[in-house]
Amino acid sequence: MKKKSKRYNNLLKKIDLNSNFEIESAVDILKDLSGINFIESVEVHAKLGVDSKQADQQVRGTVVLPNGTGKNIRVLVITKDDRFEEAKTAGADYVGNEDILQKIKSENWFDFDCIVTTPEMMVKVSSLGKILGPKGLMPNPKSGTITNDIAKTIKEIKLGKIEYKLDKSNIVHAVIGKVSFGAEKLVENFNALLNAIVKSRPSASKGKYIKSLFISSTMGPGIKLNISKLI
Repeated sequence: MKKKSKRYNNLLKKIDLNSNFEIESAVDILKDLSGINFIESVEVHAKLGVDSKQADQQVRGTVVLPNGTGKNIRVLVITKDDRFEEAKTAGADYVGNEDILQKIKSENWFDFDCIVTTPEMMVKVSSLGKILGPKGLMPNPKSGTITNDIAKTIKEIKLGKIEYKLDKSNIVHAVIGKVSFGAEKLVENFNALLNAIVKSRPSASKGKYIKSLFISSTMGPGIKLNISKLI
């Protein structure tokens, strides 16, 4: 296990680990504890009562955070030539087809955060699966990044659309903004994410769905939330 920093351990002493906090209080604590020389992101970690090994208990989806993530998402659109202008007008940072796929492959070019592609181009994009997959950049219909509605998808991503999905430990991890956001905006984003996760509950899930819920900053310890009033 990686040794925690002195700063992290000092922050840990300021949090009552035996308490479950309301989201509003937890956000205030995060903002008070943040003091490093960059603006930290705010993360949510939800332990779910499902089994990620079972195909009928997967949890995955997207949600548009009402106040965005605080990050400028660079969108690459891969489509046919006749739709280049449409993608650029909608706000795509980069647009291309086979040429840009070759650039990724030969130059190890990754000056983007998200790929949106039209269905007919997916066969060509899939040829780079071994490169894009490990980086989490492969377009997927469940995340809405394989679509004919290029303009709508780009605008949603730019506004703060995020993807959430279950990991092998049955935990959903997601960024809901920056510590610099106003507390009200972080709470609104948190509620939007939580509502989306709740709506994504698989029908095969039995018993308690959300087992634990933590919020943290990028470099700070997790603060346990009181879930009894949330779900």
